Amino acid sequence: MRSEVRTFVADGPLPDWDASEEEIDRRARQLTAISRPVTPEEAAALATCFGPDDCYGVAWTLVHVIETAPGPVPQVDPPGPGAGDWAEVLRGRWGG
Repeated sequence: MRSEVRTFVADGPLPDWDASEEEIDRRARQLTAISRPVTPEEAAALATCFGPDDCYGVAWTLVHVIETAPGPVPQVDPPGPGAGDWAEVLRGRWGG
């Protein structure tokens, strides 16, 4: 797994709308630093990083990065408390 993906995943779920503008911008920059396409393994790891809301659109960017993985992506458990909607988005898009 590439270092940019490891860094993003290590920082955990995306913050919610109450986070500071600096924190949201930092996470968006981290996501932008990940070159596409991602591997299926990286996509599965990134899928654990959804937070409770769309984080001012950053969550949709995360969906699009995950979707660049070629072929089937491994089954993903729900991303975490309150993030079940994002797991459903991914399952729907992955045909799962």
